[in-house]
Amino acid sequence: MRLIQVAQGATDLQRAAAFYSRLLGTEPTAFFDPPGLLFFDLDGVRLLLERGAPSSLLYLEVPDVRAAVGTLQGRGVEVVAAPHMIFRHSDDRLGPAGTDEWMVFIRDSEGNTVGLVSHLPPAPEPPSRSEAP
Repeated sequence: MRLIQVAQGATDLQRAAAFYSRLLGTEPTAFFDPPGLLFFDLDGVRLLLERGAPSSLLYLEVPDVRAAVGTLQGRGVEVVAAPHMIFRHSDDRLGPAGTDEWMVFIRDSEGNTVGLVSHLPPAPEPPSRSEAP
């Protein structure tokens, strides 16, 4: 089995199309109104923005959430929770071993929360301060 589609609620499909086109860097693959369906292709998984669908929490991978947040704020996107490291991967069960998983949460044009995720090399350990005798 593989995931084929995720639905996200949208009130204004034109506004959602503009927001997600900018966020994803791609145009919609299909738009049907009526009945109120807007599709994007995310590497073979369809993102459906549907009028009347319940809200979902989407997590989208970006190269570096710390850099992405500045760009998004410059476009007027609301940041719900600032970039933060949530987990260090010691093995490959949930992400690439030896990376830190960073997240930031933003609000989309329809009021939904969207998580952006990056797997980044660990930050270097700060030098230890030796105490003078």
